[in-house]
This record gives sequence, C-alpha cells and structure tokens, in this order.
Amino acid sequence: MRLPSSPLTHASDLHHSSNMTTVSNAPLINFNINFSYYIVASSAAVIYDWALTIEQEFELVWRYHWSLMTVLYISVRYVGIAYIVINMLQLLPTVSMTDEVRVSEILDKLVGFSGNVMYLTLNWMGVLTNAMLGAIMITRLYAMYQRSRNMLIFLIVFFTTVTIACGVMIGMVNKHTVGGELILSGTYMCSCYDPEADALILLFMTWVLSTVWEVLALCLAVWIVVKHFRGLPRSRMGWAVGDCFTVLMRTHVVYFASFAAVSCFDLGYLSPQLDSLAVGPQIYGGIRQILSVVQLFVLGPRLILSVRQYYAKDMDNSEAGVDLIPMSFQERKHVSTGGGV
Repeated sequence: MRLPSSPLTHASDLHHSSNMTTVSNAPLINFNINFSYYIVASSAAVIYDWALTIEQEFELVWRYHWSLMTVLYISVRYVGIAYIVINMLQLLPTVSMTDEVRVSEILDKLVGFSGNVMYLTLNWMGVLTNAMLGAIMITRLYAMYQRSRNMLIFLIVFFTTVTIACGVMIGMVNKHTVGGELILSGTYMCSCYDPEADALILLFMTWVLSTVWEVLALCLAVWIVVKHFRGLPRSRMGWAVGDCFTVLMRTHVVYFASFAAVSCFDLGYLSPQLDSLAVGPQIYGGIRQILSVVQLFVLGPRLILSVRQYYAKDMDNSEAGVDLIPMSFQERKHVSTGGGV
C-alpha cells in the first residue's frame, strides 16, 4: 500500500530525522524548504486538474443519479484536495505545529497512540484512497467480465486480504512512530521517525502486496480485452463494444504505468545512496512525490470520469440506442444501466 510521500514518510527521511543532531541545521532546513516546492507542485497539479474537469464533473457526476461510483469519485477527488492542504500546512516553515504535537501526546496517554497527528492523518488518508481506487478497479473488471459473480467474489476476497494486511502493517509502523516539532533558525518543521529497524521491512512488504494486486488487475484487464477483440464481429455493435474496451484499457494502462513509476521510485529508496540530505535525493524524492499524488488524486478520479465522458458522447451521437448495458459504467437520468461508474 503506497502512500504519497513527504519528508516524514520515507525510510531514508526517517533516518534524517533520527540523526538530526549530527548534522548542521542549514542542510536540514534547506532539505525541508526544497522539498516543500515539490509539495506545492504536486498540489498545483491536483488543483489544476480539478479546475479543468469541474464542468465535466458537474455534468457527469453531480447531475447523475447517485451510485457507488459517484460516491467513490467524489471521495477520491476531495480526499485528494484535503490531503494536499494538510500536506502543505505541515511543511510551512512559518506555522508552528505545537498544537498538533500536544494533541498527539494526549492521544498517547489515552490510547497509547503516539506520533505527529498530521503525519498519521496523511498516512491513513493514503490508505483510504488506495482502498477506494481498488474498489473502482474491481467494478471496472466486474463489468469487463460481463458481471461474472465468480470474478467479483475472487476480486473482493483478494483485494480485501491485501488491504487488511497492508493496513495492519502500516498501523504497526505508525504505532512506533515518534513525532515532534523542530524549531531551527526561526523555522518550524515536523519531525517523525520510527526507531524500529523493522519499519523498512514492513513498508517493503506493503509495496510487494500492492504491486501484486496492480499486476493482477492489469493482467485480468489485458486478458479480457484480447479475448473480446478476437471474438467480436466487425459490426456496428461489435465496434461500439470494442471502443468501450479501448477506453477502459487505455485509462487502465495509463494508471498502471504511473503506479509502476512510483513503485520503481519506492524500490530505489532501498539504496543507501539516497540516505542523505544532498541535492540528488531531494530531486528524487520530489519527483516521486509528484508522481504519487498525480497517480492517486488525478488519474484515480479520471478512471471514472473518462468512461462516463465516453458514454455521454456516445449517447449524444447515437439515436439507435446501442445496447451497452453489460459494459456500462454510468447512470443517465432517463437510462438506468444498473452499473457503476
């Protein structure tokens, strides 16, 4: 289960915080400030995409009958906006996080839950977003496999197992995370680190499980697309369904490519050369931050929006009313498809 990165969520950055007494203040301050630029860039990408699609969102989401996909779209989109706001607040060098640290100390006394509140909130928002994206992917595959009950049960059981396992491991990492606030040269920064060496192993295991799920979803999508294209007659009906599969496959491949890129960056953090405050690791972590946020909060909502846009265009251009119910991901005002997106 991958999480959008910040200076507090990488294993290498955890080492930075735990060894901060051995380095001068200037490199640590510069690292935090420079990384904040990437945070702003990733936040701008989410806001820019939302501004570009707000009209389509109103027409294709808010004006339609509400369904599971409607709820998932709105949740992913606006959890993403909330995420970037919180992420920027925790990195502002002029804002003190004393109140957040005090709250975490109270929680530690009440329920034994320590760590920086903002850090933990961001982590669990990432977990929640990954779970919702998994639900979107299951719905897409369910429709692509002609509403196969066996496929639906298999996908739900597999993904639920992966999600629970990843959630437990992330919870174990968060439980031992120590949070606090640093005031260096008049600037404020949150500092969280995990004193347990097993944290890196747990994070790597979540990476493996999430990768297995994404690869499985891609293979299932490719298999059914190839099977349908080989068996479809070259008729208007056939090409209409074929076009639908093309839209589904294209958005899936783009999403998976972004996931693969982020996963490669995550794997690169195993290299000890990235365990420093040098410029190279800053750029590396910054690019990973942008890719991760774009994958979750830009490409994620577009998994739904692109399909609804296709069907809206198809409905407007066709008066014949081609029967696309088995592949439908939408609910029109006057046409109920019983589907999802």
